[in-house]
Amino acid sequence: MKPVKSILVVVDRSPSAADAVRKAVLLARAAGAGVELFMCDAERGYSLSQAYVSTGVEQAREACLIESRRHLEMLKRMANADDVPITIDVACESPLYESIVKKVMRDRPDLVIKNVAGPVNRFDVTDWQLMRACPATLLLTRGRQWQSPPRFAAAVDASGAESAGLLSDILDSGHNLMVLTKGQLSVLYAESTELPDQEREAGTRSLHEHVHKLPVTPAAVHVLAGTPEVSLPAFAKHHSYDAMLLGALTHRPGVTEQVGTLTSRLVETLECDFLLVKPRTYQSHVGEIYERPNSSVRIGV
Repeated sequence: MKPVKSILVVVDRSPSAADAVRKAVLLARAAGAGVELFMCDAERGYSLSQAYVSTGVEQAREACLIESRRHLEMLKRMANADDVPITIDVACESPLYESIVKKVMRDRPDLVIKNVAGPVNRFDVTDWQLMRACPATLLLTRGRQWQSPPRFAAAVDASGAESAGLLSDILDSGHNLMVLTKGQLSVLYAESTELPDQEREAGTRSLHEHVHKLPVTPAAVHVLAGTPEVSLPAFAKHHSYDAMLLGALTHRPGVTEQVGTLTSRLVETLECDFLLVKPRTYQSHVGEIYERPNSSVRIGV
């Protein structure tokens, strides 16, 4: 399995940005990886792009970049991580999610971490856009410190609606997150009661076959009965996981750019962090001028 060598942290000026940096340092220190802090002032970038007179625009843009660099240098000092190589990069352009995706396409980090900046730690428009468009594994953090040891859950679909490749990638990402943090991993699979018995048995069998291939056995495998959109959020909320891992896209044909119903339901219900894994065949619609990676990047894959 490919080790994590680079982590891109997308931050802003909200208090939760420091938590995103802390978690990046935690993972980078365990993996021997490098960290890059990235900040884009999209609001000022938009304002400058709409200026009627070009005089002074470039000077204002440079002042914006200098200010952003100062903020990132402060976050770097606050991280107190001299043993982890940390670099910084800034931008002043709009829209924000496109700037982030283009940065990912250029540098191809193994993991992208972004703090959730919406009101009351709710996902904002940029977060939802990144779920759809970011080609790398994406960790959205709500600014809460993980327990010691951290407790993670991988929500998977073994029924056949989800490809075996994505199922394996989610489990591999969960396994590597567990190893890097010395945490605990639970695997969650909800079986619809509407499926025939033969299909439910095949799904459960496939799940256990994939789990047994992991180098370290998860703490638990939970097979839940009922519609995933109902049973999974209720079960996960009761167990207070630090982060939920799942596939980022819906399985419905024809709407591959949309976040799935289950993902939306989990995000709305749970207060934990989310790590979203894309299918191997995923290609972002953003940044046609940039070379696209041959496959999505996953933790440890």
